[in-house]
Amino acid sequence: MNPYLITEPTCISFSGGRTSAYMLYQVLQANNGLPSDAVVCFANTGKEEEATLKFVNDCSTNWRVKIHWLEYQAHDDPIQRYKEVTYETAARHGEPFEELIRQRKYLPNPVTRFCTSELKIRTMACFLKHSGLFNDCSKSELESASWIGLRYDEDRRAAKIADKRRIPLFAAGVTVQDISNFWDAQTFNLELPTHNGRTLAGNCDLCFLKPMNQVATLIAERPARAIWWANMEELQLASKASGNAFRQDRPSYASMMKFAADQMPLFDQDEEGIACFCGD
Repeated sequence: MNPYLITEPTCISFSGGRTSAYMLYQVLQANNGLPSDAVVCFANTGKEEEATLKFVNDCSTNWRVKIHWLEYQAHDDPIQRYKEVTYETAARHGEPFEELIRQRKYLPNPVTRFCTSELKIRTMACFLKHSGLFNDCSKSELESASWIGLRYDEDRRAAKIADKRRIPLFAAGVTVQDISNFWDAQTFNLELPTHNGRTLAGNCDLCFLKPMNQVATLIAERPARAIWWANMEELQLASKASGNAFRQDRPSYASMMKFAADQMPLFDQDEEGIACFCGD
């Protein structure tokens, strides 16, 4: 059976990267467009690169598919903790992320990654509950209704997904080279550079789950990227010092800005990033 065929209410989780966009394209091809019982969602944290936002909009325009732009918003009722925006009105200065941090009064970290769960997973879940397509779904069924763009060569991440129907690229044997070949043939692309098939600035620009050498490279390339992250660490909202830093095992973002300005090495070239739901 074609792994891209949709036979039940389904949410295509679009991270804003090339891999999830490729998955969306294959879904559209296999189903002659987007089926009536499917939706495409892009959860914007406010810390995506402008090129990512443009790419999401380009996919929607070129492929004539509705993409729901969602953002977290604080609300007393958990089911109301989302709002729908557009390419034009989407946050570009970390507003949804900062709102969540101020509500929690401490920063997320590699162990407590509430940014992923709240800004992405639960924000999409709130929308899906309100969409009307998933009214009769239980919490577990709602989760299994979301398709994620994980490739065949991402086997360690794919192993964490019990229901392989949720990762059609894995089932189809798609690799990073297939993704690269596809986008080389298209009339538009994500205007962010890649390194060994990885988009370094993809998802949240300086996500604390990225290896430090990658973060330092991105800061050196554009120091302004680090300002928001440094500002969040300087808020000092938490009662414990550990809650006022994104990472305890590396320098602060303000320090990394200074290291970059002084052109000083401070990282392990072989460090690997930490995988999360965010995707590409």
